[in-house]
Amino acid sequence: MDKKPVIIFGAGGLGKAALEIFESNDIIVYGFLDDNAELHGKEINNIPILGRTEDDGFLKLIGKKCDAFIAVDDAKLKKSLTKLLNDRRKVMPINAHHQSANLAQHLNLGHGNFISSGTTLNSNVTLGNHCIINAGATLDYDVQLGDFVQVGTGAAIGAGCTIGDNCFIGAGSTLISGISIGKNARIGAGSVVIRDVDDGETLFGNPAESVKA
Repeated sequence: MDKKPVIIFGAGGLGKAALEIFESNDIIVYGFLDDNAELHGKEINNIPILGRTEDDGFLKLIGKKCDAFIAVDDAKLKKSLTKLLNDRRKVMPINAHHQSANLAQHLNLGHGNFISSGTTLNSNVTLGNHCIINAGATLDYDVQLGDFVQVGTGAAIGAGCTIGDNCFIGAGSTLISGISIGKNARIGAGSVVIRDVDDGETLFGNPAESVKA
């Protein structure tokens, strides 16, 4: 994580958490951009909400004087904002990892990932783009995540697991080593997953069983 100031897209809960992450790394947050006009002119922890996400007056700073981070958890909106950065500024959003995160020396990280406090990413973990790893989650060695994966607070993902795009792994869940989770699958909070999961499948329980979404 470099030391350019950052503009955060999104002034909701994830935006506030992103601010905490950047401040933990002594990185200045220049301000927030958000399309909710009622927030404009207000502040979050003394950091201003500057205007809309398409405001050229602030977008022109990105890539030269500032980096950008997208702090929204809606995948469709995140894709739209990423396209905005690609088209208008020819840049990708940076990663945000809390200073207290335990990150192995050898990781493979895409763009725009959110890695919260107290997380552990062991050797050769791979994150695609725009993943959210919430507080206290553990990804053991050789875990591979696709794009837009959300991992809940305190979840434990065993070594060698492969998780497809757009998956949701609930808080406190456990995935045993070596299993594969298909695209768009959902794992309920507190579940213990002991088998491979098909694309789009929803599992819940201990041991986790398939349920209708």
